[in-house]
Amino acid sequence: MIAVLAALSAAIAIGASAFGAHGASNPQAAEWLRTGGIYQLIHAVAAFALPSLPGGRGPIVTLLVGSLIFAVTLYAMALGAPRWFGPITPIGGALMIAGWLWVALRFVTKS
Repeated sequence: MIAVLAALSAAIAIGASAFGAHGASNPQAAEWLRTGGIYQLIHAVAAFALPSLPGGRGPIVTLLVGSLIFAVTLYAMALGAPRWFGPITPIGGALMIAGWLWVALRFVTKS
């Protein structure tokens, strides 16, 4: 199931980035789509690279959920959602940071 979610996440990231490059209505929207796409794609690939992480899938899920929150709030604003979505974006960033710290801890403790 993680692989399916990661693949869908990667597909969305590429689509958002392509739309930002070729169809965004203004430079700010294009930048939000690009930034969201980059972060989402990196974390989708990481989910594929970490399946044998010792101790379970928790860190991988945290990375995917964080990147989804981060990217979707940026995508939403790029497509015209209210700017109050902006303060939600760092929640996704914090989850991505927490996920990477959790990955590091798993490798250090191997559990």
